[in-house]
Amino acid sequence: MYEIPLIMLAGVAAGALNAVGGGGTFVALPALVAFGLSPVTANAVSRIALVPGAVASTWVLRNELTRVGTTSTKVLTAVSVAGGGAGAALLLVLPASSFDVAVPWLLAFATLVLAFGRRLSGALSAALGRSFSMSPRAVLIGQFFVAAYGGYFGGAVGILMLALWSTGLGLDPAAGNPMRVAQLAAIFLSATVLFLFASDALRVPLMLAAMLAGAVAGGFAGGHLARRLPAALLRAVLLTTAVTTTVLYFLRG
Repeated sequence: MYEIPLIMLAGVAAGALNAVGGGGTFVALPALVAFGLSPVTANAVSRIALVPGAVASTWVLRNELTRVGTTSTKVLTAVSVAGGGAGAALLLVLPASSFDVAVPWLLAFATLVLAFGRRLSGALSAALGRSFSMSPRAVLIGQFFVAAYGGYFGGAVGILMLALWSTGLGLDPAAGNPMRVAQLAAIFLSATVLFLFASDALRVPLMLAAMLAGAVAGGFAGGHLARRLPAALLRAVLLTTAVTTTVLYFLRG
């Protein structure tokens, strides 16, 4: 039963990472696969387990939530829920083999976003001009596709959200982080409902409970840590984890 405490520790790390800067999937998914779960089941378990952690982080950061442009927060959250559900449905409908093939490339894509997302956002903002601002409808369309990606896979979805908001609206990533965490919870919520009824996640209750408990503790602690940890240090740790995980998945393949 040594695997249970290790999975719980992975949940703590994943919950904390999601609260501070994103990338919890880079820890949760490989940990579950390492203990024998298939990638599809591991993805479902991690998605379910990380919801309470994201809710705990949102509670800690509730007084720091910043509106995304002029877009209604309620509508933005509804779109996140819908997109997350669409992505989760896609995961369940497509053959498991397609997810196995896609995982390394999804990890690589998420790693590139993590490594170069800020530079790309700055370059696009400079090219489009300071006066450029996405309309609320465009923000919602972009949010839906980002949420669908999050429901299907989830790696670096929070980073993609910040890239969308900062590029299209000029929202400062640090100011947008609390709202990112809240929308992450919304994306994972609808995916969780589907996974509870249509995946194999409940066949491994001890693993699910261990990661969930760890994610709640990590999410709560990470919400407080987000106010104190130097952004450069966090980014370095997260990028190292992402690159290592991506390389290992390609070597598996």
